[in-house]
Parts: sequence; C-alpha cells; structure tokens
Amino acid sequence: QVQLVESGGGLVQAGGSLRLSCAASNILFSMYVMGWYRQAPGKQRELVAGITNGGSTNYAGAVKGRFTISRDNAKNTVYLEMNSLEPEDTAVYYCNAKGAWSLNDYWGQGTQVTVSS
Repeated sequence: QVQLVESGGGLVQAGGSLRLSCAASNILFSMYVMGWYRQAPGKQRELVAGITNGGSTNYAGAVKGRFTISRDNAKNTVYLEMNSLEPEDTAVYYCNAKGAWSLNDYWGQGTQVTVSS
C-alpha cells in the first residue's frame, strides 16, 4: 500500500521557518512528480510547489522566493523549506505524488502549519 507521511508542521511566529518532509513508501519514487499543496479553512486546496522527477521546480506566486522544494530520491523523500512565514501561510499542508507516466495520484494525510502574528 502506498503511503505518503508528512512531518515537520507546527506553530511558528511570523518571520520564522519550518521544514516539512514527506516520506513515500511502496512507490517507485523517482518516477513521480511530487508536490506540496495547502488548504486553509474555508478555501480550496492549492498548489504550493512542485518538483518533477527530473528536478524542475515550480512555485505559487505567493510563496516564490520564500519556499524551496527539493527531493532526495535515495530517501524517497520530498521537502519543503519555508522561510519568512506569514500568517497567510497558515493551512494544512499535503504531500502529493503523481505518476510521471501513469495516472497514479496519491495524497498524504496532511500536516498543520500555523503562523502566528
């Protein structure tokens, strides 16, 4: 059974930093496009950052320059380094794996990030 397990969320003051991790199991990790999404209360889930199996990255405009996505294929793990956090970044953050050449689409259970002002 495929599992995506997020960790690293928590409560942080505005201007602080957090590093999220997502460990994948039972998938051929290098064949997946990995992404971080977030969902704030009352809002739709939105893409925060993505990284292809080749290492190309893309970011939502609101986080560009503050967040960095990376992956370690040897550890089956994707990271999201979040700096200069703002209260508007408060949300549940979800890890996603999409098959680069398949229709497979998996989600983690989410991790809460709360930024206090």
